[in-house]
Amino acid sequence: MRNEKGFTLIELLIVIAIIGIIAGIAVAQLRTRPQAAKEAVLKENLYAMRDVIDQYFADKGKYPESLDTLVEEGYLRKIPVDPITNSTDWETVQAEDTDQDDEDSGGGIYDVKSGAAGTALDGTQYSDW
Repeated sequence: MRNEKGFTLIELLIVIAIIGIIAGIAVAQLRTRPQAAKEAVLKENLYAMRDVIDQYFADKGKYPESLDTLVEEGYLRKIPVDPITNSTDWETVQAEDTDQDDEDSGGGIYDVKSGAAGTALDGTQYSDW
């Protein structure tokens, strides 16, 4: 009998295969992380702007004419950046004018959407958020 210590070739190949499998799983998970982070920031920015628009409506009884109005009147410090497009160009949804006689009753922006084209990791369109 030999009394030599060490690893056999089979043992080394098994360990290398296990390390390769674990590394492959980690790389697959890390590929989508930056995109998932951008999508999380986009959802948070949309939520914050919609919340501020609702606060403006509750205070003034009308929707803001533009996103710049929210900044000028102190509801936002600045218009958030869309992390997908890297710009502050948001698609705005205009409210319908409900009372034709009263100019202050309607119009303005009641919703914002991302101007980004493309599909999110969950399969939905960015423009639908």
